[in-house]
Amino acid sequence: MKNLVVNERRAMVKRPDPKLPKRKKIIIYALTIILSVAYIYFGRQIALQGYPEWEDPAEEPMTVRVTEIVSDSVSNNERVIVFNAEVLNGELEGDTITSDQTIYANYYPQQEPVSVGDKVLVFANTYTEGMDWSMLEYFRSDSILILGIVFAAIILIFGRFKGVNTLISLAFTVLAVFAVFVPSVLSGQNIYLWSIITCIYTIVMTMLLINGADKKSFAAGMGCFLGVAIAGILTVIMDKVLLLTGMLNEDTLYLQMVQTQSPIDLKGIIFAAIIIGAMGAIMDVAMDISSSLNELRTNIPDISSARLIKSGFNIGRDVMGTMANTLILAFVGGSFVSLIVIAANSMQFAQLLSTDTIVMEILQGIACTSGVVLTVPITSFIAVEVLYKEKKENVGADESAP
Repeated sequence: MKNLVVNERRAMVKRPDPKLPKRKKIIIYALTIILSVAYIYFGRQIALQGYPEWEDPAEEPMTVRVTEIVSDSVSNNERVIVFNAEVLNGELEGDTITSDQTIYANYYPQQEPVSVGDKVLVFANTYTEGMDWSMLEYFRSDSILILGIVFAAIILIFGRFKGVNTLISLAFTVLAVFAVFVPSVLSGQNIYLWSIITCIYTIVMTMLLINGADKKSFAAGMGCFLGVAIAGILTVIMDKVLLLTGMLNEDTLYLQMVQTQSPIDLKGIIFAAIIIGAMGAIMDVAMDISSSLNELRTNIPDISSARLIKSGFNIGRDVMGTMANTLILAFVGGSFVSLIVIAANSMQFAQLLSTDTIVMEILQGIACTSGVVLTVPITSFIAVEVLYKEKKENVGADESAP
């Protein structure tokens, strides 16, 4: 009888809703959007300080649509196609110009020959006498836009409201990298500092927009922070051990000439590439663990902390196996051409493993995978601590009931 009365009293206690009230959610959501816009705007202003002024900026190409093929001839291993085209932008919009496309027989990859109706980019020709314009490249922005719309539609169809938040967070992430971080690098500012700032902003913004300001997001965010920190620390340590120069290919050589007064730190570029690349995978694993443990705790209220931690480890083992392969294959795929070129030189195995490009790929794989693997126990312990702290608070509320 006594137990029945106690249970009735506990049932009458108004438990705190684990989810934030709707008004608070809206306020936090709106603040996240406002602060993200402020970060992009003011961050870009700061990042552009010291931005190099190009002495000879590249001339912007014109977009044209091919209306007529005038001639198509081959001589000296060169195929020259002369065509008329309508200008679609710029001061000459609506005018008709004559341009040419040169296809070299001994040069690969070769462009596809133009045909009537194609949209192409042309530039002012200062090399060929009697020809004012030459074709630069096919205009592909329309196709990319269509692919982007299809991609957004798929996310919205399956994700619904969370799909909208996913697209918003993706847009802010892209802006944080290309509108803030990249200019800061070209301005010769501290790459390490801007890499860390970019990661912190992206993690906080993504968690708040997609999952809201709850304990599940807090646990996942903390696990993600620590996982990325581990990947960064490993990168710095291995950079000292492996004596990397950062000179990976001709692109990095060009970066050295962008800022002659304060050369870009190529080792900082490696650091940024690794932690920003690892952030997405680590964030995914951290949220998987935190969300799964939160569901277990909700559906099985009496589950012990030890059982919950063990469940987190088991879930993490399944995730980390495929995620490790994903990271390694992504890094290999991203530099596949460079790897083939190096292998084609018939290097000895020891020499092959000593080249900066190969060492960079190995370092990326090890640092990122280590961050992912260690995120599992870190997030599990944090999630359990947060969830059981909530449980203790609820129990305290029950015991204080009259």
